[in-house]
Amino acid sequence: MKILFIDCDTLRPDHLGCYGYQRPTSPYIDSIARDGICYQDYYCSDAPCLPSRAALVTGRFGIHTGVVGHGGTAADMRLDGEDRIMMDTNTRDNLPAVMKRYGMHTASVSSFPERHGAWWFNAGFNECYNVGKRGLETADEVTPYALDWLERNKNKEDWFLHVHYWDPHTPYRTPLEEGNPFETIPLPREEWMNEELLKEHRDKEVGPHSAQELSMYDDAVTPLFPRQLGQIRTMKDYKKNIDDYDTGIWYMDKHIGKLLDWLKAEGCYEDTAIIITADHGEDLGELGEYDEHGSADYPTTHIPMIIKWPGGIKNHMSSGLHYNLDLLPTLKELLGPMPAAKVSEKIVGVCKEPEYDGISYAQTLLEGKDGGREYLVVSQCAHVCQRAVRFDDWMYIRTYHDGFHLHPQEMLFNIKEDPHQLKDLAKEKKEFCWKGTYLLDQWYTENMKKMVHQSQTDPMWTVIAEGGPFHSKGHLPEYLKRLENTGRSWAAKELAKRHPEVKVRKSTLTGVN
Repeated sequence: MKILFIDCDTLRPDHLGCYGYQRPTSPYIDSIARDGICYQDYYCSDAPCLPSRAALVTGRFGIHTGVVGHGGTAADMRLDGEDRIMMDTNTRDNLPAVMKRYGMHTASVSSFPERHGAWWFNAGFNECYNVGKRGLETADEVTPYALDWLERNKNKEDWFLHVHYWDPHTPYRTPLEEGNPFETIPLPREEWMNEELLKEHRDKEVGPHSAQELSMYDDAVTPLFPRQLGQIRTMKDYKKNIDDYDTGIWYMDKHIGKLLDWLKAEGCYEDTAIIITADHGEDLGELGEYDEHGSADYPTTHIPMIIKWPGGIKNHMSSGLHYNLDLLPTLKELLGPMPAAKVSEKIVGVCKEPEYDGISYAQTLLEGKDGGREYLVVSQCAHVCQRAVRFDDWMYIRTYHDGFHLHPQEMLFNIKEDPHQLKDLAKEKKEFCWKGTYLLDQWYTENMKKMVHQSQTDPMWTVIAEGGPFHSKGHLPEYLKRLENTGRSWAAKELAKRHPEVKVRKSTLTGVN
């Protein structure tokens, strides 16, 4: 079996043609969708980058892996503890390790492990290629590694190749010589942003990556990334920002095309399974946040999943709620019984059956059955501390630490009618907030029960106990000064009230003791 896994960083499904986008960002990805299946309601269980890939490769929620943030204790994978044998659980039972146990030669082209100090991600790969720019590389620097590996391994019958592209991730970095392929192409007809809403975002929405702070807590720009704006001041700026995001997708897609062309030239395209997905999406103005994946909201946690499987159905859009962590048990079901362990594997000790949180959706690929779950719970603890419940047409978001965005404690959106989250219905639709709260408590109780014998705590509360989300630590005092200096003293005063745990000098804020 040959499997090509294309890992597209920060990719929103609604900016792909196969998911209905009106701009030509993704002709090659769309061609895979025509030869396979798209999943309409697919989500990362834990956002952003580090927690998402931890869930993907382990098939387990962040509440169990311990990886929910980008720093502190909750950025490290939990150890097996006293039950650890010579080969730990991750090395034996994660996604690439399982592919290797099925007899595949496994390889990864990614700088993700170095960027996040997540060396456990390499477990299970026979070969790992680090492009060396910690996530700041462009597709033209990634593709040669992948093509070279394919050429050198083309005579192998069974392989699993992971190729990681970063181009849609900020800072937008498509080489300038590529120009702007969308300069004369208008935004989609149903585009939701307008001058009035943009002005409201500039005047009333604060926090990292707001309209006045695209560089997280300020509007700094660098000549290293000339495409990346520091602020969104006008609708012209807004269009340029969307153009540059779309250009990153277009440029990545063009390089994905080079891999597809190689497979076709070698005559192995039809027999190769191709998986295209993302670690998370991106807010492009939703909740007043731009160029960031800092919430547990719909645009951040909703991701594409496109699978072309030999013998599977084609040109199909599947509904049904799924997590990214469902992929591992799905592949196990598709590949069938695990081959007998080799002698070298037996001597490392007796291994228990892995406890995956994922649920297989293999029958969707083979027969088109939608399946899916009743509801999903998704989390974010790197920029804010939030958990959200996706059920029916709704997204219920509970905020535990607002990451200096002044989010209310609970928000509710009808994402079928309002996918850009323009109207918070929490006060009007209390019955759906109650249902979201019930489902969240049900999920929490079920998952905490699994950890009682290990005396483990909820890592979200560990993040809060250690001073809050990693990307909020140490920034508030200087950010309050910036808010004062940019005419938003009202927000500075409110943030100081909300976060008394952050020590701010009395002289920092006018009229605040």
